[in-house]
Amino acid sequence: MAVSLRGARSAATTKSPAKTSALKAALRAPDLAFLMEAHNGLSARIVEEAGFKGIWASGLSISAALGVRDSNEASWTQVLEVLEFMADATTIPILVDGDTGYGNFNNVRRLVKKLCQRGIAGVCIEDKLFPKTNSFIGDGQPLADMDEFCGKIKAGKDSQTDPDFQLVARVEALISGWGLDEALRRAEAYRRAGADAILIHSKRATADEIFAFCKEWANRAPVVIVPTMYYATPTGRFRAAGISCVIWANHNLRAAITAMRETSRKIAVSESLTDTEGAVASVKDVFELSGNSELAEAERRYLPVAGADIRAVVLAASRGAALGELTADKPKCMIDVRGQPLLRLLVSTLKDSGVRDVAAVVGYRKEAVDVPSIDLVANDAYATTGECASLAAAADKLKGACLVTYGDILFRRYLLDRLLEAEGDIVVVADALWRERRRSGPGQIHDHIACSRPFSTGYLDDDTVDLRRIGPDLTDDDIHGEWVGLVKLSAAGSELVRKELGTMKRDGTLGKANMPDLFNRLVAAGHRVRVQYITGHWLDVDDAFDLAKARNFL
Repeated sequence: MAVSLRGARSAATTKSPAKTSALKAALRAPDLAFLMEAHNGLSARIVEEAGFKGIWASGLSISAALGVRDSNEASWTQVLEVLEFMADATTIPILVDGDTGYGNFNNVRRLVKKLCQRGIAGVCIEDKLFPKTNSFIGDGQPLADMDEFCGKIKAGKDSQTDPDFQLVARVEALISGWGLDEALRRAEAYRRAGADAILIHSKRATADEIFAFCKEWANRAPVVIVPTMYYATPTGRFRAAGISCVIWANHNLRAAITAMRETSRKIAVSESLTDTEGAVASVKDVFELSGNSELAEAERRYLPVAGADIRAVVLAASRGAALGELTADKPKCMIDVRGQPLLRLLVSTLKDSGVRDVAAVVGYRKEAVDVPSIDLVANDAYATTGECASLAAAADKLKGACLVTYGDILFRRYLLDRLLEAEGDIVVVADALWRERRRSGPGQIHDHIACSRPFSTGYLDDDTVDLRRIGPDLTDDDIHGEWVGLVKLSAAGSELVRKELGTMKRDGTLGKANMPDLFNRLVAAGHRVRVQYITGHWLDVDDAFDLAKARNFL
Protein backbone atom coordinates (compact mmCIF):
# COMPACT_ATOMS: atom_id res chain seq x y z
CA MET A 1 0.00 0.00 0.00
CA ALA A 2 1.34 3.45 -0.86
CA VAL A 3 2.38 5.66 2.05
CA SER A 4 1.57 9.37 2.10
CA LEU A 5 4.30 11.97 2.30
CA ARG A 6 2.68 13.11 5.51
CA GLY A 7 3.12 9.72 7.17
CA ALA A 8 5.77 9.06 9.78
CA ARG A 9 9.13 7.90 8.47
CA SER A 10 9.44 4.13 8.53
CA ALA A 11 11.88 2.51 10.92
CA ALA A 12 15.24 1.64 9.44
CA THR A 13 14.37 -2.04 9.52
CA THR A 14 11.08 -1.54 7.64
CA LYS A 15 11.03 -1.62 3.87
CA SER A 16 10.24 1.90 2.61
CA PRO A 17 7.59 2.39 -0.08
CA ALA A 18 8.71 3.38 -3.56
CA LYS A 19 9.36 7.10 -3.82
CA THR A 20 7.04 7.34 -6.80
CA SER A 21 4.23 5.67 -4.85
CA ALA A 22 4.70 8.11 -1.99
CA LEU A 23 4.49 11.15 -4.27
CA LYS A 24 1.47 9.75 -6.07
CA ALA A 25 -0.32 9.13 -2.77
CA ALA A 26 0.46 12.64 -1.56
CA LEU A 27 -0.95 14.32 -4.65
CA ARG A 28 -4.19 12.37 -4.26
CA ALA A 29 -4.58 12.48 -0.50
CA PRO A 30 -7.30 14.70 1.07
CA ASP A 31 -4.78 16.68 3.13
CA LEU A 32 -2.41 19.38 1.93
CA ALA A 33 1.13 18.20 1.14
CA PHE A 34 4.29 20.32 1.14
CA LEU A 35 7.45 20.08 -0.95
CA MET A 36 10.57 22.01 0.09
CA GLU A 37 13.17 23.25 -2.34
CA ALA A 38 16.65 21.73 -2.52
CA HIS A 39 19.39 22.14 -5.06
CA ASN A 40 22.10 19.60 -4.20
CA GLY A 41 22.68 16.52 -2.06
CA LEU A 42 23.41 18.45 1.13
CA SER A 43 20.35 20.70 0.95
CA ALA A 44 18.19 17.68 0.05
CA ARG A 45 19.37 15.87 3.16
CA ILE A 46 18.63 18.97 5.26
CA VAL A 47 15.09 19.10 3.84
CA GLU A 48 14.52 15.50 4.87
CA GLU A 49 16.11 16.14 8.27
CA ALA A 50 13.66 19.03 8.81
CA GLY A 51 10.73 16.64 8.49
CA PHE A 52 9.53 17.33 4.96
CA LYS A 53 8.30 14.24 3.21
CA GLY A 54 9.09 15.45 -0.29
CA ILE A 55 11.57 17.63 -2.18
CA TRP A 56 11.16 20.17 -4.96
CA ALA A 57 14.29 20.12 -7.13
CA SER A 58 14.07 23.70 -8.33
CA GLY A 59 15.41 24.56 -11.76
CA LEU A 60 16.10 28.12 -10.63
CA SER A 61 17.98 26.96 -7.55
CA ILE A 62 20.02 24.26 -9.29
CA SER A 63 20.97 26.70 -12.05
CA ALA A 64 21.92 29.41 -9.56
CA ALA A 65 23.95 26.95 -7.47
CA LEU A 66 25.84 26.07 -10.65
CA GLY A 67 26.42 29.79 -11.28
CA VAL A 68 24.30 30.09 -14.42
CA ARG A 69 20.98 31.69 -15.38
CA ASP A 70 17.62 29.92 -15.16
CA SER A 71 17.42 29.85 -18.96
CA ASN A 72 18.45 26.27 -19.70
CA GLU A 73 22.10 27.31 -19.57
CA ALA A 74 22.71 24.19 -17.48
CA SER A 75 22.11 21.20 -19.74
CA TRP A 76 19.60 18.56 -18.75
CA THR A 77 22.42 16.05 -18.23
CA GLN A 78 24.13 18.44 -15.81
CA VAL A 79 20.85 18.82 -13.92
CA LEU A 80 20.44 15.03 -13.98
CA GLU A 81 23.83 14.61 -12.32
CA VAL A 82 22.77 16.94 -9.48
CA LEU A 83 19.49 15.02 -9.12
CA GLU A 84 21.35 11.73 -8.81
CA PHE A 85 23.29 13.07 -5.82
CA MET A 86 20.07 14.37 -4.29
CA ALA A 87 18.30 11.02 -4.73
CA ASP A 88 21.23 9.08 -3.29
CA ALA A 89 21.37 11.37 -0.25
CA THR A 90 17.70 10.99 0.74
CA THR A 91 14.88 8.51 1.23
CA ILE A 92 11.99 10.82 0.35
CA PRO A 93 10.57 11.49 -3.15
CA ILE A 94 11.80 14.25 -5.41
CA LEU A 95 9.65 16.21 -7.86
CA VAL A 96 12.00 17.86 -10.32
CA ASP A 97 11.44 21.13 -12.12
CA GLY A 98 11.88 19.94 -15.72
CA ASP A 99 11.40 23.41 -17.27
CA THR A 100 9.90 22.92 -20.76
CA GLY A 101 11.20 19.36 -21.06
CA TYR A 102 14.50 20.52 -22.62
CA GLY A 103 13.17 20.38 -26.18
CA ASN A 104 10.43 18.55 -28.05
CA PHE A 105 8.57 15.32 -27.27
CA ASN A 106 11.68 13.24 -28.00
CA ASN A 107 13.71 15.11 -25.39
CA VAL A 108 10.90 14.56 -22.88
CA ARG A 109 10.87 10.82 -23.59
CA ARG A 110 14.59 10.51 -22.85
CA LEU A 111 14.36 12.79 -19.82
CA VAL A 112 11.59 10.72 -18.20
CA LYS A 113 13.43 7.43 -18.80
CA LYS A 114 16.58 8.81 -17.19
CA LEU A 115 14.67 10.25 -14.22
CA CYS A 116 13.08 6.87 -13.58
CA GLN A 117 16.50 5.24 -13.72
CA ARG A 118 17.80 7.71 -11.13
CA GLY A 119 14.95 7.12 -8.68
CA ILE A 120 13.27 10.52 -9.19
CA ALA A 121 9.57 10.39 -8.29
CA GLY A 122 8.19 12.90 -10.77
CA VAL A 123 8.80 15.78 -13.17
CA CYS A 124 7.00 19.06 -13.74
CA ILE A 125 7.10 20.53 -17.24
CA GLU A 126 5.75 23.95 -18.22
CA ASP A 127 3.96 25.07 -21.36
CA LYS A 128 6.47 27.66 -22.54
CA LEU A 129 9.06 27.71 -25.29
CA PHE A 130 12.56 26.24 -25.14
CA PRO A 131 14.92 27.67 -23.97
CA LYS A 132 12.77 28.80 -21.04
CA THR A 133 12.77 32.16 -19.31
CA ASN A 134 12.00 32.35 -15.61
CA SER A 135 8.34 33.15 -15.03
CA PHE A 136 9.09 36.20 -12.88
CA ILE A 137 11.19 37.93 -15.56
CA GLY A 138 9.33 40.33 -17.86
CA ASP A 139 5.68 40.17 -18.94
CA GLY A 140 3.69 38.32 -21.57
CA GLN A 141 6.06 35.45 -22.27
CA PRO A 142 4.95 33.33 -25.26
CA LEU A 143 3.36 29.98 -24.53
CA ALA A 144 3.90 26.69 -26.28
CA ASP A 145 1.30 25.41 -28.74
CA MET A 146 -1.24 23.54 -26.61
CA ASP A 147 -1.47 20.49 -28.87
CA GLU A 148 2.31 20.21 -29.11
CA PHE A 149 2.58 20.38 -25.33
CA CYS A 150 -0.05 17.65 -25.00
CA GLY A 151 2.21 15.54 -27.22
CA LYS A 152 5.05 16.08 -24.75
CA ILE A 153 2.83 14.90 -21.90
CA LYS A 154 1.79 11.78 -23.81
CA ALA A 155 5.41 11.04 -24.74
CA GLY A 156 6.50 11.40 -21.13
CA LYS A 157 3.78 9.13 -19.77
CA ASP A 158 4.44 6.51 -22.46
CA SER A 159 8.15 6.51 -21.58
CA GLN A 160 8.02 6.10 -17.81
CA THR A 161 9.36 2.76 -16.59
CA ASP A 162 7.73 3.11 -13.17
CA PRO A 163 3.91 3.06 -13.32
CA ASP A 164 3.63 5.49 -10.38
CA PHE A 165 6.01 8.10 -11.82
CA GLN A 166 4.22 11.46 -11.70
CA LEU A 167 4.13 14.00 -14.53
CA VAL A 168 2.87 17.41 -13.46
CA ALA A 169 1.81 19.86 -16.17
CA ARG A 170 2.54 23.48 -15.29
CA VAL A 171 0.10 26.01 -16.77
CA GLU A 172 1.63 29.44 -17.44
CA ALA A 173 -1.46 31.15 -18.88
CA LEU A 174 -2.05 33.32 -15.80
CA ILE A 175 1.65 34.30 -15.66
CA SER A 176 1.59 35.36 -19.31
CA GLY A 177 -1.65 37.33 -19.00
CA TRP A 178 -3.80 34.99 -21.12
CA GLY A 179 -6.53 34.84 -18.44
CA LEU A 180 -8.50 32.29 -16.51
CA ASP A 181 -10.40 30.80 -19.44
CA GLU A 182 -7.18 29.94 -21.29
CA ALA A 183 -5.68 28.51 -18.09
CA LEU A 184 -8.70 26.23 -17.65
CA ARG A 185 -8.72 25.22 -21.31
CA ARG A 186 -5.07 24.24 -21.23
CA ALA A 187 -5.33 22.48 -17.86
CA GLU A 188 -8.18 20.30 -19.13
CA ALA A 189 -6.27 19.45 -22.31
CA TYR A 190 -3.21 18.48 -20.28
CA ARG A 191 -5.32 16.35 -17.95
CA ARG A 192 -6.81 14.50 -20.92
CA ALA A 193 -3.28 14.01 -22.34
CA GLY A 194 -2.35 12.11 -19.19
CA ALA A 195 -0.92 14.67 -16.76
CA ASP A 196 -1.12 13.38 -13.16
CA ALA A 197 -1.54 16.87 -11.67
CA ILE A 198 -1.81 20.49 -12.73
CA LEU A 199 0.52 23.19 -11.41
CA ILE A 200 -1.24 26.53 -11.79
CA HIS A 201 1.20 29.42 -11.50
CA SER A 202 0.70 33.10 -10.67
CA LYS A 203 2.97 36.01 -9.89
CA ARG A 204 0.39 38.27 -8.30
CA ALA A 205 0.76 39.35 -4.68
CA THR A 206 -2.59 37.78 -3.80
CA ALA A 207 -3.93 34.31 -4.50
CA ASP A 208 -7.24 35.52 -5.92
CA GLU A 209 -6.71 34.16 -9.43
CA ILE A 210 -5.44 30.86 -8.00
CA PHE A 211 -8.62 30.47 -5.96
CA ALA A 212 -10.72 31.42 -8.99
CA PHE A 213 -9.00 28.70 -11.00
CA CYS A 214 -9.54 26.12 -8.24
CA LYS A 215 -13.23 26.97 -7.99
CA GLU A 216 -13.78 26.46 -11.73
CA TRP A 217 -11.46 23.47 -11.90
CA ALA A 218 -13.45 21.60 -9.23
CA ASN A 219 -10.71 19.07 -8.43
CA ARG A 220 -10.74 17.37 -11.83
CA ALA A 221 -7.08 16.53 -11.08
CA PRO A 222 -4.75 17.39 -8.19
CA VAL A 223 -3.68 21.05 -8.10
CA VAL A 224 -0.16 22.13 -7.19
CA ILE A 225 0.76 25.75 -6.40
CA VAL A 226 3.94 27.78 -5.81
CA PRO A 227 3.05 30.72 -3.53
CA THR A 228 6.37 32.56 -3.89
CA MET A 229 4.67 35.89 -4.69
CA TYR A 230 1.44 35.47 -2.69
CA TYR A 231 3.30 34.10 0.35
CA ALA A 232 1.17 36.14 2.81
CA THR A 233 -1.91 34.05 2.03
CA PRO A 234 -2.81 31.92 5.07
CA THR A 235 -2.12 28.23 4.42
CA GLY A 236 -5.59 27.40 5.70
CA ARG A 237 -7.08 29.05 2.63
CA PHE A 238 -5.12 26.68 0.39
CA ARG A 239 -6.63 23.75 2.27
CA ALA A 240 -10.12 25.21 1.98
CA ALA A 241 -9.66 25.61 -1.77
CA GLY A 242 -8.89 21.91 -2.15
CA ILE A 243 -5.30 22.41 -3.27
CA SER A 244 -3.27 19.19 -3.10
CA CYS A 245 0.32 20.37 -2.79
CA VAL A 246 2.25 23.54 -1.93
CA ILE A 247 5.82 23.99 -3.18
CA TRP A 248 8.16 26.24 -1.20
CA ALA A 249 10.20 26.86 -4.30
CA ASN A 250 13.53 28.60 -3.67
CA HIS A 251 13.91 29.55 -0.02
CA ASN A 252 16.82 27.29 0.91
CA LEU A 253 18.92 28.77 -1.87
CA ARG A 254 17.95 32.33 -0.91
CA ALA A 255 18.66 31.65 2.77
CA ALA A 256 22.07 30.22 1.85
CA ILE A 257 22.91 33.34 -0.20
CA THR A 258 22.06 35.60 2.74
CA ALA A 259 24.11 33.53 5.19
CA MET A 260 27.12 33.17 2.89
CA ARG A 261 27.20 36.87 2.10
CA GLU A 262 27.11 37.84 5.77
CA THR A 263 29.71 35.25 6.77
CA SER A 264 32.08 36.23 3.95
CA ARG A 265 31.66 39.92 4.73
CA LYS A 266 32.30 39.41 8.44
CA ILE A 267 35.47 37.37 7.86
CA ALA A 268 36.73 39.79 5.22
CA VAL A 269 36.33 42.74 7.58
CA SER A 270 37.62 41.11 10.77
CA GLU A 271 40.35 39.00 9.16
CA SER A 272 39.52 36.46 11.86
CA LEU A 273 37.16 33.58 12.59
CA THR A 274 36.61 34.59 16.22
CA ASP A 275 33.18 36.15 15.66
CA THR A 276 32.09 33.57 13.10
CA GLU A 277 32.96 30.10 14.33
CA GLY A 278 30.21 29.91 16.92
CA ALA A 279 27.55 31.20 14.53
CA VAL A 280 27.91 28.61 11.77
CA ALA A 281 27.33 24.88 11.58
CA SER A 282 30.13 22.80 13.05
CA VAL A 283 32.38 20.62 10.93
CA LYS A 284 30.87 17.71 12.85
CA ASP A 285 27.45 18.70 11.45
CA VAL A 286 28.91 18.61 7.95
CA PHE A 287 30.38 15.16 8.56
CA GLU A 288 27.07 13.87 9.92
CA LEU A 289 25.07 15.25 7.00
CA SER A 290 27.60 13.72 4.62
CA GLY A 291 27.15 10.27 6.16
CA ASN A 292 30.62 9.81 7.63
CA SER A 293 29.30 7.51 10.35
CA GLU A 294 28.00 5.06 7.72
CA LEU A 295 31.42 5.06 6.03
CA ALA A 296 33.10 4.31 9.36
CA GLU A 297 30.80 1.32 9.85
CA ALA A 298 31.52 0.13 6.31
CA GLU A 299 35.27 0.46 6.88
CA ARG A 300 34.98 -1.70 9.99
CA ARG A 301 33.09 -4.30 7.95
CA TYR A 302 35.16 -4.39 4.79
CA LEU A 303 38.68 -3.10 5.45
CA PRO A 304 41.47 -5.04 7.16
CA VAL A 305 41.31 -4.60 10.92
CA ALA A 306 43.73 -1.89 12.09
CA GLY A 307 44.73 -3.61 15.32
CA ALA A 308 45.02 -7.17 14.05
CA ASP A 309 48.80 -7.24 14.44
CA ILE A 310 48.96 -5.58 17.85
CA ARG A 311 48.50 -6.95 21.38
CA ALA A 312 47.48 -5.23 24.59
CA VAL A 313 48.60 -5.39 28.20
CA VAL A 314 46.03 -4.17 30.75
CA LEU A 315 47.34 -3.14 34.19
CA ALA A 316 44.55 -4.24 36.55
CA ALA A 317 46.22 -5.43 39.77
CA SER A 318 44.98 -2.80 42.23
CA ARG A 319 42.00 -2.92 44.57
CA GLY A 320 40.71 0.61 44.16
CA ALA A 321 40.48 1.49 47.85
CA ALA A 322 38.58 4.74 47.18
CA LEU A 323 35.59 2.63 46.11
CA GLY A 324 35.24 1.27 49.63
CA GLU A 325 33.03 -1.77 50.15
CA LEU A 326 32.42 -2.06 46.40
CA THR A 327 35.86 -3.64 46.07
CA ALA A 328 35.77 -5.73 49.24
CA ASP A 329 35.42 -8.94 47.26
CA LYS A 330 36.63 -7.94 43.83
CA PRO A 331 39.28 -5.73 42.23
CA LYS A 332 38.40 -2.36 40.76
CA CYS A 333 38.58 -3.74 37.22
CA MET A 334 35.58 -6.00 37.99
CA ILE A 335 33.29 -3.22 39.26
CA ASP A 336 29.86 -3.45 37.66
CA VAL A 337 29.05 -0.74 35.13
CA ARG A 338 25.54 -1.17 33.76
CA GLY A 339 25.63 -4.93 34.10
CA GLN A 340 29.17 -5.45 32.78
CA PRO A 341 32.51 -5.56 34.60
CA LEU A 342 34.67 -2.55 33.84
CA LEU A 343 37.46 -4.76 32.48
CA ARG A 344 35.08 -6.54 30.11
CA LEU A 345 33.95 -3.21 28.66
CA LEU A 346 37.54 -2.14 28.15
CA VAL A 347 38.46 -5.44 26.49
CA SER A 348 35.39 -5.16 24.25
CA THR A 349 36.58 -1.75 23.02
CA LEU A 350 40.04 -3.20 22.32
CA LYS A 351 38.63 -6.14 20.38
CA ASP A 352 36.21 -3.95 18.42
CA SER A 353 39.30 -2.17 17.09
CA GLY A 354 40.90 -5.48 16.15
CA VAL A 355 43.17 -5.95 19.17
CA ARG A 356 42.51 -9.62 19.78
CA ASP A 357 45.54 -10.62 21.89
CA VAL A 358 44.86 -9.15 25.34
CA ALA A 359 46.62 -9.92 28.63
CA ALA A 360 45.61 -8.46 31.99
CA VAL A 361 47.99 -8.18 34.94
CA VAL A 362 45.96 -9.02 38.05
CA GLY A 363 46.73 -9.04 41.76
CA TYR A 364 44.10 -8.14 44.35
CA ARG A 365 41.34 -10.76 44.40
CA LYS A 366 42.71 -12.17 41.18
CA GLU A 367 40.40 -15.19 41.41
CA ALA A 368 37.43 -12.81 40.90
CA VAL A 369 38.67 -11.67 37.49
CA ASP A 370 36.43 -13.40 34.97
CA VAL A 371 36.70 -12.03 31.45
CA PRO A 372 36.68 -14.51 28.56
CA SER A 373 39.32 -14.75 25.85
CA ILE A 374 42.13 -12.92 27.65
CA ASP A 375 45.33 -14.09 29.32
CA LEU A 376 45.88 -13.39 33.01
CA VAL A 377 49.31 -12.58 34.43
CA ALA A 378 49.73 -12.36 38.21
CA ASN A 379 51.57 -9.69 40.19
CA ASP A 380 51.31 -11.25 43.63
CA ALA A 381 53.30 -8.38 45.11
CA TYR A 382 50.65 -5.87 43.99
CA ALA A 383 50.18 -4.48 47.51
CA THR A 384 53.78 -3.30 47.82
CA THR A 385 54.69 -2.54 44.22
CA GLY A 386 53.68 -0.06 41.57
CA GLU A 387 52.56 -0.13 37.96
CA CYS A 388 55.98 -0.80 36.48
CA ALA A 389 56.30 -4.01 38.51
CA SER A 390 52.98 -5.15 37.04
CA LEU A 391 54.17 -4.30 33.55
CA ALA A 392 57.43 -6.15 34.19
CA ALA A 393 55.41 -9.23 35.19
CA ALA A 394 54.06 -9.22 31.62
CA ALA A 395 57.41 -8.44 29.98
CA ASP A 396 57.15 -11.48 27.73
CA LYS A 397 54.01 -9.90 26.24
CA LEU A 398 55.92 -6.75 25.28
CA LYS A 399 56.99 -8.03 21.89
CA GLY A 400 56.10 -6.43 18.62
CA ALA A 401 53.53 -3.63 18.49
CA CYS A 402 51.73 -3.34 21.80
CA LEU A 403 49.20 -1.26 23.71
CA VAL A 404 49.53 -0.70 27.44
CA THR A 405 46.44 0.57 29.23
CA TYR A 406 45.20 1.00 32.76
CA GLY A 407 42.39 -1.39 33.66
CA ASP A 408 40.11 1.27 35.14
CA ILE A 409 39.53 3.51 32.12
CA LEU A 410 36.86 3.76 29.43
CA PHE A 411 37.18 5.65 26.17
CA ARG A 412 35.37 6.08 22.89
CA ARG A 413 36.49 3.67 20.26
CA TYR A 414 37.50 6.35 17.77
CA LEU A 415 40.25 7.45 20.17
CA LEU A 416 41.76 3.99 20.03
CA ASP A 417 41.42 3.85 16.25
CA ARG A 418 43.31 7.15 15.98
CA LEU A 419 46.03 5.87 18.31
CA LEU A 420 46.47 2.69 16.27
CA GLU A 421 47.11 4.86 13.20
CA ALA A 422 49.60 7.15 14.98
CA GLU A 423 53.27 7.02 14.04
CA GLY A 424 56.04 6.78 16.60
CA ASP A 425 57.77 4.15 18.72
CA ILE A 426 56.16 5.35 21.94
CA VAL A 427 52.91 7.35 21.74
CA VAL A 428 51.06 8.39 24.89
CA VAL A 429 47.50 9.78 24.85
CA ALA A 430 46.84 13.03 26.73
CA ASP A 431 43.65 14.98 27.30
CA ALA A 432 44.06 18.65 26.42
CA LEU A 433 40.93 19.48 28.48
CA TRP A 434 42.71 18.71 31.75
CA ARG A 435 41.35 21.78 33.53
CA GLU A 436 37.76 20.62 33.05
CA ARG A 437 38.58 17.26 34.61
CA ARG A 438 40.59 18.41 37.58
CA ARG A 439 39.11 17.58 40.99
CA SER A 440 40.62 18.09 44.39
CA GLY A 441 40.31 15.85 47.42
CA PRO A 442 41.78 12.73 49.01
CA GLY A 443 43.30 10.32 46.54
CA GLN A 444 42.95 12.69 43.60
CA ILE A 445 46.22 12.32 41.71
CA HIS A 446 46.50 13.50 38.13
CA ASP A 447 49.43 12.62 35.90
CA HIS A 448 49.84 15.89 34.03
CA ILE A 449 52.18 16.28 31.10
CA ALA A 450 54.43 19.02 29.77
CA CYS A 451 54.96 18.83 26.00
CA SER A 452 56.99 20.41 23.24
CA ARG A 453 53.95 22.50 22.36
CA PRO A 454 50.33 22.89 23.49
CA PHE A 455 47.25 21.47 21.86
CA SER A 456 46.20 23.15 18.58
CA THR A 457 42.75 23.08 16.93
CA GLY A 458 44.20 23.36 13.45
CA TYR A 459 42.90 20.90 10.88
CA LEU A 460 46.32 20.24 9.37
CA ASP A 461 48.77 19.72 12.17
CA ASP A 462 51.74 17.88 10.75
CA ASP A 463 54.25 18.71 13.47
CA THR A 464 54.57 16.02 16.10
CA VAL A 465 54.25 16.73 19.80
CA ASP A 466 56.89 15.32 22.14
CA LEU A 467 56.69 14.59 25.84
CA ARG A 468 58.97 16.70 28.06
CA ARG A 469 57.86 15.57 31.50
CA ILE A 470 54.97 13.75 33.17
CA GLY A 471 53.84 13.63 36.80
CA PRO A 472 51.49 15.01 39.45
CA ASP A 473 53.84 17.79 40.54
CA LEU A 474 53.80 20.08 37.47
CA THR A 475 52.69 23.68 37.89
CA ASP A 476 49.69 24.93 35.94
CA ASP A 477 51.92 27.04 33.72
CA ASP A 478 53.79 23.93 32.59
CA ILE A 479 50.81 21.62 32.07
CA HIS A 480 49.57 20.89 28.55
CA GLY A 481 47.36 17.90 29.27
CA GLU A 482 46.63 14.86 31.42
CA TRP A 483 47.83 11.38 30.60
CA VAL A 484 44.81 9.12 30.24
CA GLY A 485 46.56 5.82 30.98
CA LEU A 486 46.97 4.60 27.40
CA VAL A 487 50.17 4.20 25.38
CA LYS A 488 51.03 2.53 22.08
CA LEU A 489 54.41 0.94 21.47
CA SER A 490 55.90 -0.08 18.15
CA ALA A 491 58.09 -3.17 18.04
CA ALA A 492 61.08 -0.92 18.68
CA GLY A 493 59.18 0.87 21.45
CA SER A 494 58.33 -2.43 23.16
CA GLU A 495 62.00 -3.35 23.12
CA LEU A 496 62.97 0.01 24.65
CA VAL A 497 60.43 -0.44 27.44
CA ARG A 498 61.58 -3.99 28.19
CA LYS A 499 65.17 -2.86 28.41
CA GLU A 500 64.30 0.09 30.67
CA LEU A 501 62.28 -2.18 32.97
CA GLY A 502 65.33 -4.43 33.21
CA THR A 503 67.51 -1.45 34.08
CA MET A 504 65.04 -0.35 36.75
CA LYS A 505 65.05 -3.83 38.25
CA ARG A 506 68.83 -3.78 38.43
CA ASP A 507 69.07 -0.33 40.01
CA GLY A 508 66.32 -1.09 42.54
CA THR A 509 63.75 1.45 41.34
CA LEU A 510 61.32 -0.94 39.68
CA GLY A 511 59.28 -1.90 42.75
CA LYS A 512 57.82 1.50 43.57
CA ALA A 513 57.81 3.04 40.07
CA ASN A 514 54.68 3.95 38.17
CA MET A 515 54.24 4.47 34.44
CA PRO A 516 55.04 8.21 34.56
CA ASP A 517 58.41 7.34 36.13
CA LEU A 518 59.10 5.01 33.22
CA PHE A 519 58.26 7.69 30.64
CA ASN A 520 60.41 10.29 32.38
CA ARG A 521 63.36 7.87 32.38
CA LEU A 522 62.94 7.18 28.68
CA VAL A 523 62.82 10.91 27.89
CA ALA A 524 65.85 11.55 30.07
CA ALA A 525 67.72 8.82 28.20
CA GLY A 526 67.11 10.66 24.95
CA HIS A 527 64.28 8.52 23.61
CA ARG A 528 61.43 10.25 21.84
CA VAL A 529 58.02 9.86 23.44
CA ARG A 530 55.25 11.24 21.26
CA VAL A 531 52.00 12.72 22.57
CA GLN A 532 48.62 12.37 20.89
CA TYR A 533 46.16 14.94 22.18
CA ILE A 534 42.48 14.19 22.68
CA THR A 535 39.67 16.42 23.93
CA GLY A 536 37.64 14.39 26.39
CA HIS A 537 35.53 11.31 25.58
CA TRP A 538 37.25 9.15 28.20
CA LEU A 539 37.18 8.67 31.96
CA ASP A 540 38.92 6.73 34.71
CA VAL A 541 37.04 5.10 37.57
CA ASP A 542 38.66 5.94 40.91
CA ASP A 543 35.70 6.47 43.24
CA ALA A 544 31.91 6.37 43.48
CA PHE A 545 31.61 9.73 41.69
CA ASP A 546 33.57 8.33 38.73
CA LEU A 547 31.48 5.17 38.79
CA ALA A 548 28.31 7.20 38.37
CA LYS A 549 29.89 9.03 35.43
CA ALA A 550 30.89 5.70 33.91
CA ARG A 551 27.28 4.54 33.92
CA ASN A 552 26.24 7.73 32.13
CA PHE A 553 29.23 7.43 29.79
CA LEU A 554 27.82 4.22 28.39
